[in-house]
Amino acid sequence: MSKQTPKSKSRKELVNVTEASVESVPASVEAPEKKILAKQKTPEEKQKAHRDGIIKTIVSSILGIIAGVVMFSQYGAGEDRIWYVILMIIIGITYYVQRLVYPLIKIDVKEFKLKDWFYVEFIVVDFFLVTWTLLLN
Repeated sequence: MSKQTPKSKSRKELVNVTEASVESVPASVEAPEKKILAKQKTPEEKQKAHRDGIIKTIVSSILGIIAGVVMFSQYGAGEDRIWYVILMIIIGITYYVQRLVYPLIKIDVKEFKLKDWFYVEFIVVDFFLVTWTLLLN
């Protein structure tokens, strides 16, 4: 056997102390369970949310196509206009049109969050630019 130096002896004592402190923790102490904050939806609510999502996509797509056709008929290639002003006009008009149309088709606008408005306006702008580009060619 090797001789223990005072340093190695103190290390062993430290290890024994930490092992004892770990073992002395009562087993009845458990980590609290995480509470689920998300509300569980019924199948009917899931189906309605899915249907509303499809309707929102269709309405915003149609508005984007209409905006593309109207802008092409009014401005043509839009060479004399600043492009980002046209884009802001489209976003502003379609935002208010959607706020008026959605309640008519029984979609609650008050439940919309920033993410939802960003989504539908992105669809509008996307379809607007695609339609206008196709008409220009």
